[in-house]
Amino acid sequence: IGLCRTEHMFFGKERISKMFAMIVAETDEDRYKALQGLFPHQKEDFVAIFRAMNGLPVTIRTVDPPLNEFLPRTKEEAEKLCDQLGFDVKEIWAKTQELHESNPMLGHRGCRLGITYPEITEMQVRAIIAAAAQVRKEGIAVRPEIMIPLVGHVTELRHQKARVEAAAAEILERLKTKVPYMLGTMIEVPRAALTAGKIAETAEFFSFGTNDLTQMTFGFSRDDIGGFVPDYVDKNILPSDPFQLLDQEGVGELIEIGIKRGRTTRPHL
Repeated sequence: IGLCRTEHMFFGKERISKMFAMIVAETDEDRYKALQGLFPHQKEDFVAIFRAMNGLPVTIRTVDPPLNEFLPRTKEEAEKLCDQLGFDVKEIWAKTQELHESNPMLGHRGCRLGITYPEITEMQVRAIIAAAAQVRKEGIAVRPEIMIPLVGHVTELRHQKARVEAAAAEILERLKTKVPYMLGTMIEVPRAALTAGKIAETAEFFSFGTNDLTQMTFGFSRDDIGGFVPDYVDKNILPSDPFQLLDQEGVGELIEIGIKRGRTTRPHL
């Protein structure tokens, strides 16, 4: 699996209430408590994936979208959800307003979320490693690859790597076992492609997130292209929708630069 997304694993009824609790938490302690409630669900998901993959590699991306994606969009939605889940509607609606972003796709998401709330990254890593240890004990080979999204500067990746290694070491010490894993990143910010040589000092593998790389290279919001890109294609301003067919001349060039510079640092990347 080249991209195992984790954010949609949190939308089940039992899970979304814990995600809400994590988002509205006012203290690190409350946030940690809510994340502890999510841990068994995450572990269960990864156990099932590792069993099904039976020795094949799985690249797992840590949580990526903005936190407001987990919150209601209207007051009516907030009231309905709070009735179902037992939360205070004023508290949830106030948090929704606080987390509102003008351009959330370029906002507080990806590794930025993991840097602000390292507990999220740590919980996910503990779940991955604990699941891998359990499945290895069953005699099934496991090859987890932990991927940090939206890195634009090597320092972001170094920060997350330190959290990944600490969380993995903690769970392995507790379980008295070893689980080999790789740590890499998704190159989806143009700066990451251009500084790939530096990033490869920390990353053991690269993946390329071409939706975001296209969005940031063209300066097109992929949520808003419907108003003009079809017209661009009709008038031959663009040969095709760059979110449907990769732009080899621009975005492809960044990918090529990223690969070359990454492999200059780490030849077997």
